This record gives sequence, structure tokens and C-alpha cells, in this order.
Amino acid sequence: MIYGIRSNGNKHGLVLTKPIVVETMLDRVLYTKNHDLRNIRVIEPSAGDGAFAIKIIERLYHSSLKFDFCFQKALSNLFFFELDNEIGVLLKERIESALNKYASVIPDNLIRIEDFLLSKSDKCDLIIGNPPYVRHENIPEEKKELYRRKFPTFKHRSDLYIGFYDKGLRLLKENGALSFICSNRWLKNQYGESLRSLIQLNYSLEEIIDLEETCPFEEEVIAYPAITTIRNSKTNTKANYYLIDDLAKLRDINKDSEITRTLDIANSKNWFSYVWSGEVHEKFLTTIESQGFNIGIGVATGLDKVFIRNDFKSLVEEELLLPILTSKDLKNNKLNWSGNYILNPFDCTGKLIDLTKHPMAKEYLESHREVLERRHVAKKNPQHWYKTIDRIKPSLTSQYKIILPDISGNNHIFIDKGNFYPHHNLYYITGRDKNKLVILASILTSKFIRNQLLELGTTMNGGYPRWQSQNLKKLRIPMIDAMPKETSDALIKAYHDKDYRTINKLVAEDEIGNYSFQVGQTTLFEPKGVEYGQK
Repeated sequence: MIYGIRSNGNKHGLVLTKPIVVETMLDRVLYTKNHDLRNIRVIEPSAGDGAFAIKIIERLYHSSLKFDFCFQKALSNLFFFELDNEIGVLLKERIESALNKYASVIPDNLIRIEDFLLSKSDKCDLIIGNPPYVRHENIPEEKKELYRRKFPTFKHRSDLYIGFYDKGLRLLKENGALSFICSNRWLKNQYGESLRSLIQLNYSLEEIIDLEETCPFEEEVIAYPAITTIRNSKTNTKANYYLIDDLAKLRDINKDSEITRTLDIANSKNWFSYVWSGEVHEKFLTTIESQGFNIGIGVATGLDKVFIRNDFKSLVEEELLLPILTSKDLKNNKLNWSGNYILNPFDCTGKLIDLTKHPMAKEYLESHREVLERRHVAKKNPQHWYKTIDRIKPSLTSQYKIILPDISGNNHIFIDKGNFYPHHNLYYITGRDKNKLVILASILTSKFIRNQLLELGTTMNGGYPRWQSQNLKKLRIPMIDAMPKETSDALIKAYHDKDYRTINKLVAEDEIGNYSFQVGQTTLFEPKGVEYGQK
């Protein structure tokens, strides 16, 4: 149980794949009974309960009947990895049951109960499966440090699956294929840039089958899933992209041209860059930061259970505490603070506090010293063993700021009126005056912005876009200072009234991508060249 337990009681990293997805993935890499599979070396790097393993074995057996080769001997080309001992026992039982039908026995090396990322493996023809989903903060620090050294693409706040892509690609024989069903975040996010560069330089991305509008797993998870197939060759400069809203369509994926799109992967590291269509008046659309606002992300502590509590006032000096806002406080379009505080180990100059001057904090932190010292941030500088990953700037607490949860189903954009410090799963926007922030928040609520986010980044199940710093910085918004007062006032009122219908009338995009601003029946910004604000 190296990665802990998810909120639904299942283990982090364990998400089981539906049979139709397994069958489709094997079909598309041509691992079928109609091909001679006797010499195809296959690795399944995270076998779980055997969803892929059983189908691979079945197909190998039927191929042996069609092409008349020794099935038992060919089994030696299959390697199923599983990290968890308990799951490994179940995997073995399922494989034994399957092989009994074919009067065969399990070869010694068929099932390997070990960490694929740290294993020694020979080159292979096919790597296929569903690598574990483990967010960066749930990976033990010692593992993260080891994976950073071993895998050049494991950077920033990488999910564990990045390591599986990195190692898997490097194990492929010439023209070998890797096919994973996995989160699609690496295709668009900053932490996937190094992996995209590796593929761009040395491999061919053949296709992406985006399944984020479906449920390809045996349980409901927020996973933004996609099937990606990558080949160890340099024959492709473009990749086919399919957006699937129904798993049944997987069977006829090549027949439906309406779901197909081509990505140019040779000339850009950003394969999903937002391309504006139509004749847009760019001089009135610009970035958030260029208008004097600042975009940031909340504090990462490295150990929230030590640094964040709601009973701190009896444990440490009160002057070291700041009320902290987390994503759990922002639900159902309401802000309900849970009463948590963060222990700030920095003084007003940004230096670490002298613990001898804060005896209560010293006693508290010393009681957790062992676990604090195991963090990567503490190992880099042992003298600063009680620092948070990010430096805390208390002045941020008292600032007016837009608060944007990374993952959220809220329609409303929250504004903190200077009461809280944001947690690391919250992005924030500060700057200008209060009214300008409200106008910006109103604009960010619009479908006009939502459509950009859906192009720029990933979406969660349910179709909600994700707020992320890298995408916030790319958004194109109207120039707030150039707005007529009538428009500004209307946006402010609509924000406070939570009148999203009016906001969408005020901020609109037509069918070909042209942008307009409207108040009532008056178009304030038209696609054919009138000046902004002209009536």
C-alpha cells in the first residue's frame, strides 16, 4: 500500500479497465489472433487484477492454434508486473485459472511482483496497459527523488504515470509500440512538456483516443482518460486525434470522420495550442497579466497534516498562524471556511523563524521532526528541516484576490476579500482595484472563457475545465480599461447577482469565433471593424 488509500477506500493507482477498452487497445496495436504472435515480447507494467493479462494470454493461445506454434514456449515472451503483493496473489490465481483451460503452466518469469520503474527488463515489442494514477503529492518523497534521477521527463509536479511512459518508451525495440490508457494531462500540461519533447525527437505519436467524456473504468474516477499509442520510429509527423463520447464508438472509430482531428506534433511542443478562428479584434483582447493583474498558486507545505490544522491556537504562538483556504472550502458555489490555519515558519523578511524565540512552535515542530526531515525539501537543506516547500508571504492574506480551485464543479468565481491564505490546490489573481477584480471574475465566469480553457487544457468528468496557471496566462480577455462604464457596471452587477445568463450575453463569441460585447440590444464590439464602445 505504498501510495495510500483514496477517498472511496480503494488504493491510489488501482483503477480497473473495462473489457471493451482492453480489446480495442489490443486490436489497434495488432495483437490479435489473426497475427503470428509467437515472437512478440509484451510487457504489462501494472497488471492489477489481470484485465490486460488475461486477454493477452487468450489471444496468444488462439494465435498459436492458427499459426501452429508452441503456446507454452511463447508464454515466455509475456511479462506482467505488479507492485502490490496482495493484488499479485489475485493476479496469479486469475492467470492460473486461465491457463488451466489451455493445459499450460505459469512460466517462472510471467508474473513479476516488483516495481516496474525500478526493474531490469529487456527490450520488447509491445508495452501496453493502464499505468497507475498517483498524484505528485501522494508519491513518497524518497520515491520522487529516485524517479527524478532515473527518468529525465519526471519533472515539476509529475504524476507517477510519467515515469511509466519514460521507461516504457526506452524499452521499445525498433518499431515497437507503447499503448497506455492514462490521464491526458501530460498532453497539455507543463509537467508533460519534457515527455512531449522526448516523443517529438525520437518517436512517433500515432494516435490519441480521448475518452474524458466517457467512463472507461470499472469505477467512477476523475481521470481525464485517453488512449495514446506511440511507436519507436520517426515515420509520423502528425497524429490522429479522436474524441469519443460513447465507448460503443470504439468499435467503429475509423469509420466516423466527425470525431477525427489531426495534430501537428513535429513543429510544436504544444500540440493543443489554442488557435483563434475568425477575424478577431486582437487589439481589444489581451492577457490577464498584461492588464496589471498577477497570477499565482497557493502554498505547498510538503506535509499538510503537520502544517495545517484547525486546533493550532492551543499548540503554537498565534502570531505564526494564518487562516488558510483549501478547495474543500469552496463547494456548491459557496465559500465556507473550515477553520484551518497554516503554521507560517517564515518571518516578515522571508527568513525562517528562530525557533528559540517561539517555544511553543519549537516544541510542536520538534515532535514531528522525524517525518519533516524525510521530505525532499528538508533533505536538500537539513538546517531548514521545518520550512514549507513554498515561502509564505503573509501580506497575500489581506489582499483582495480571485480564488480558482484547480478542480471544481462550481459555476461561481470566488473573490476573497482579504481574509485567507490560499492552499496549493488553489490559483489566485491579485492586482488593480476591487472593481477591476470583480469585472475580471465576471468575465472568467463566461462561456467565452470556458471555451478557451477547454481548448487549452484538460477537463474533468462532467465537462468542467480546469483552472491552471499556465492556461490562465494564455487566456485572451477584453481590455477592461477600454470598456464603456455601462458594460463594466453591468458585469459587476451580474457577478454579485450570480446572473450567469447576463454575463454570457455581455461576453459572447459567435459561431466562427468572432467576439462581441453587448449591453441590452446594443453591440459594443462588432466583428466588422467598429471601434470598441461605438454605438
